[in-house]
Amino acid sequence: MPKESFLVNRLRSVGFALRGALLLLKTEASIKIQVFITLVMTAAGFYYEISNVEWILQIFAIALVLGIEGMNTAIEKISDYVQPKFDTKIGFIKDISAGAVMLVSIAATIIGLIIYLPKIF
Repeated sequence: MPKESFLVNRLRSVGFALRGALLLLKTEASIKIQVFITLVMTAAGFYYEISNVEWILQIFAIALVLGIEGMNTAIEKISDYVQPKFDTKIGFIKDISAGAVMLVSIAATIIGLIIYLPKIF
């Protein structure tokens, strides 16, 4: 069997990544809520005509929250696969993962407040 080209290999990887993103969106309620918030914040950005720097910060904050939420979901799924029964060590791992989502969500909220509060008031 001939070796796949670099381009074919990369395209296949992008396909797997897109499939994973769609699975995350279809199966996880928290991601659905966060995507809704993303749409609201994007609309707010257009409405308030935020600057390029503000757009960069907003996009970065949104991407960070969604990305960490995806990693949290993966950690939860693999933890449940490895140990389906209750286990305090697995619970500790899941709590840390959820805590990471909370930390970036707080930071994203602060970024949003810094951007939008002066425009609203």
